[in-house]
Amino acid sequence: MTTLLDLKSSVLRQVQRSQSLRSRREAPPTASSPLTHCPPEPLPRRISGESAEFFERMNAILQKQENMMRAAQAECQRGSCTMPPPQEHVDQAFISERVSRTELDLLYEEAVYTVVNRVGVPAPEHVKSDDELFAYLLKVFDMGDEEHEIILQKVQESKRASFSLRVSVMKAKNLMAKDANGYSDPYCMLGILVGQSPRETEEKKERKFSFRKRREKLEKRSSTKEVLPARCIQVTEVKPETLNPVWDEHFVFEIDDVHNDLLHLDIWDHDDDVSVAEACKKLNEVSGLRGMGRYFKQIAKSVRSNGSASSGSEENVDDFLGCINIPLNEIPVAGYDTWFKLEPRSSTSKVQGECHLILKVFTSQRNTTLSKRDTNVSIHKKLLSQIVEYEHAQVKQAIVRWQCYSNHHRNQRLCYSLLLRLLRTIDAEWDPPTVRGDLERQLSDSFRLYTEHCLCLMKNMRQVFPCTSAAAITRYELMLRGIGYMQNMRAFKTVCPLRNELHLDITTAVKKGTSEWYESLIAQYKPEEGSLEEQLKKMVQVIDAVCADVQRGQYIYNKLFYSAVKVDYFSISYRQLEKQVADDVNVAMERVCGTLEQESSRLTQTMGETIFELFMSLKILKGFREFLPLKDAKMLALTGFHNWFKSSIHKFLQIVHDRSCDRICKAVETDQLQPVQHAKHSCSAVEVTACFSQVREIWLQLSWPDSAGAFIFVTRLTDNFCNEAVCYSEMMTRKIERNQLAQDHKNFTVQLCIGLNNMEHVRVFLAHLPRDLDWPGVERAMEESCGAEGKEQVYKALNGQLFNMDLDLQREAKRLITVLTDKMLPELRRYIQHISLSPDSINNDDAVSPLMKYLQDTMVILTANLVKENFTRVLQSMWELLLRMILDAVTENRGVQVEFYNRFQYTVETLLQFFHVKGDGLALEDMKSGDYKVLDEELRLNKCSSFDLIEQYYLEKISLQKTLKHTPYGRISVKCYYEPPEQRLTVEILHAADIIALDANGLSDPFVIVELCPHHLFPAAKSQRTQVKLKTLHPVFDELFYFHVSPEQYRHRYACLTFTVMDYDWLSTNDFAGEAVAPLSDFCWPGRPNASAAGKNVQPIILHLSRSKPSEKPIMRMLDARMGDREAQEFVRRLKEIEKSMEED
Repeated sequence: MTTLLDLKSSVLRQVQRSQSLRSRREAPPTASSPLTHCPPEPLPRRISGESAEFFERMNAILQKQENMMRAAQAECQRGSCTMPPPQEHVDQAFISERVSRTELDLLYEEAVYTVVNRVGVPAPEHVKSDDELFAYLLKVFDMGDEEHEIILQKVQESKRASFSLRVSVMKAKNLMAKDANGYSDPYCMLGILVGQSPRETEEKKERKFSFRKRREKLEKRSSTKEVLPARCIQVTEVKPETLNPVWDEHFVFEIDDVHNDLLHLDIWDHDDDVSVAEACKKLNEVSGLRGMGRYFKQIAKSVRSNGSASSGSEENVDDFLGCINIPLNEIPVAGYDTWFKLEPRSSTSKVQGECHLILKVFTSQRNTTLSKRDTNVSIHKKLLSQIVEYEHAQVKQAIVRWQCYSNHHRNQRLCYSLLLRLLRTIDAEWDPPTVRGDLERQLSDSFRLYTEHCLCLMKNMRQVFPCTSAAAITRYELMLRGIGYMQNMRAFKTVCPLRNELHLDITTAVKKGTSEWYESLIAQYKPEEGSLEEQLKKMVQVIDAVCADVQRGQYIYNKLFYSAVKVDYFSISYRQLEKQVADDVNVAMERVCGTLEQESSRLTQTMGETIFELFMSLKILKGFREFLPLKDAKMLALTGFHNWFKSSIHKFLQIVHDRSCDRICKAVETDQLQPVQHAKHSCSAVEVTACFSQVREIWLQLSWPDSAGAFIFVTRLTDNFCNEAVCYSEMMTRKIERNQLAQDHKNFTVQLCIGLNNMEHVRVFLAHLPRDLDWPGVERAMEESCGAEGKEQVYKALNGQLFNMDLDLQREAKRLITVLTDKMLPELRRYIQHISLSPDSINNDDAVSPLMKYLQDTMVILTANLVKENFTRVLQSMWELLLRMILDAVTENRGVQVEFYNRFQYTVETLLQFFHVKGDGLALEDMKSGDYKVLDEELRLNKCSSFDLIEQYYLEKISLQKTLKHTPYGRISVKCYYEPPEQRLTVEILHAADIIALDANGLSDPFVIVELCPHHLFPAAKSQRTQVKLKTLHPVFDELFYFHVSPEQYRHRYACLTFTVMDYDWLSTNDFAGEAVAPLSDFCWPGRPNASAAGKNVQPIILHLSRSKPSEKPIMRMLDARMGDREAQEFVRRLKEIEKSMEED
């Protein structure tokens, strides 16, 4: 009930404001809308161009969802239409086949070659002795000693393997500050020092090497390559003003002597314009020994300057920050990934800090038969397969392979189909008794590590497996299948008994990954920064990105998850994103509402557009809930999000109204009143209805879910539509009125027709508002929430607005039609006068033809330019105008000859058929009403003789008498009966009652005059009267009167008895108190009870008295106009005497 009362108070305010659009336009204009009470002159010349751009932006916002759907479908199609993903690698080494002896020999040669050419320091747990390795290989390959010696000799005689060094200079920390600002500008210069003799090695230990301190050796070397070849020198970027630089740069060096060469790295502070860094970079660009020698001299010169000059003698010189020397033969097999302490170049140098390097020595070229034919990966797999086959049974082999490849998968991309096949092999060969101890623990660890890695990939799947790549999606599907298969394996359930709810881990990973992805969006767009409007715009971008992600999740990822691991990815990610978006938008809209509630704050257009776009984006996001399971669709965070926008949407609708008004003004201003193609209205009507359609679409897209709020908004929109339509029609009327003086009749008529059609086009469009704005739906919703009273309230409010608008549009249409008929009036008056003054010698057709020709010419223009509804309206107005004009002509010419009235009767009949247009114009029953009946009666009566008019007068009185029930003038009781043999009518006046008081004492002295009328029918009959009854209003007469009435007389319908009640006055004329009539047909006709032998016993009749003024009747005026007719004048004289006595009373 409270809801209904609130609604009433809210809606009644709007309805009271909208009861009549006319009264609203009488109010003073407001600045909020350019259309509220526009002044008649002139039309606005400067209209904001924002309205067109505003509606274009609204269209773009409304089409956002459709565009997103199209983009998502296109994205899916692009993914499916791209090149198919590469075929997953099939591991032939895992296929159980018998390897030939030749292949085994080649594989054994490869293993021996590896042992002979191995480099690096092995780990403590690894085998260091070549003999032990050879002994193991003999067993694995089932090889004899003699065969082994032959292959070993072949390998020793072959070319040795080539090696390369991969160096990653990551970063440094705590470097020495060399610049005045307390920082340095460090860079690294690194290279491979070629092999040195043992004596030089000892010397190296005593004195540290530096590229800038080897001047003597540089001069003594005979060739550049003996010292530092160009390909062996690399330089990092200079990192300005830092003591903790981060380079993250990677280099590869070819190694000549892996056992004796040395990696040397200097770190320098960049000071001079052309330093060692630039020199070395240029050095690596030249070719030829002379060029390299020249640049080495430049480097040496820089070194000499740095070494010999005293402090401060030369400013632009790079400063030494430290160096690192790493013998290649000391690098472990697995490589280095550690921090190295910087070393000084001499005992007097002061350096500090560390440098993080990643070093790895790898084989770049092998000289074996198999390496020339197969890839390194293939050879590795074959060796591994041979070793595993020697070490383990089938299930153990499968487990070892799985451990190796799943471990490798964490560092380098592998084919998931290969991992899935490994899992299937373990499952097929699973034998629990054979898997115990360390092997079981290792398998459990591998399952755990693989699962954790896959969960990590799931968390970052948007980056790792983007849906734009078909190959990535294929890999993702295979990964999910592998996880799904693994959790159902007997081996997994045995070795990982506590991980029986993997789907919960997947759910957690998806939820966490979704949350982190959203947070990355927030970090990217930063919606908390900038003005309030900028924050909302950024929030729109965030929500649009979320919608796109949700759509991808629905179309692509959800299918993968559900088919592989039976996890509803869409529900998990959607609920997570929906909640986070709702939280952020709620906070933002609270700030907006707080700002708008301030009195000085108003909603700008751009802010309104942003709020509307934000609402639509949230609506799109909320719309995805229909794809959720029913249980998940309840109690979502965005369920009532529309309430956050209630106040701002109200203000936004005002902006829409203002822009619509601008657009309508512009449409009227630019309208040339030319019909558009295949239509009879002009471009402004098209523009107005297009504007209305867009506003209607805005409302439909809002889809306001709250019935009470929807009612208020629909009332507001309906009010706006009606106001805009009426104002459009007013502006159109004023435009046409201004144009009438500058155009001829035809062109003006055409433009007026177009103006009428414009109004009708808009009116017809708005007639569909109940359907377009779903009024029935609002009524049903209000009925559900507020009962029948709420439904009635909606019906009255909305239909009242539409009814008032329709009245106003019809009023404007009539105003335009009046402009047309007023312009036609002089011509029509001239043609009517022509008919009136035409002599009797001219036949009727000739007299009427000028009028009909003029009307026919006008009809051609109207038919060609008016729509059916307006055509009917114009014809109706013209018909009514002509009727009034003819009636005026006839009224002004009473008492003339009958031919005059016959001619106008002919004119009226001709016009009747003309405007009927053989059924295409006005309906005959509609035309024969109102003024037509008055005119037809006027003509008919004017054509009658005076006796006919008098007879008509009594017929009307008889008809009026039958309708009288109770009057203030009293009543009279009489008894009449007819005696046919004697042709005698007996009239017995019994009594009267409630006679009006006509004397000063409040009483009357009544008597009754009874007579047969009309007098020309009863020329021999004289009037008779009763005795006067003094001082009473209820006289009793009981008097008999006799009249001779023949059958020829009483058969006339107008033959009657008149009873005139008079008040007797001694000193002046008698006063008229009332009269009553009784037709003779009621008493004298054969078969009537009053005309039989028992007529004396009939019941008396009660006749009510009346006091109508005779001059008010048209017949009286017609008779009065017949000055030369004695009977007419005598009849009028008697009635005037009665009327005069009434006036004296």
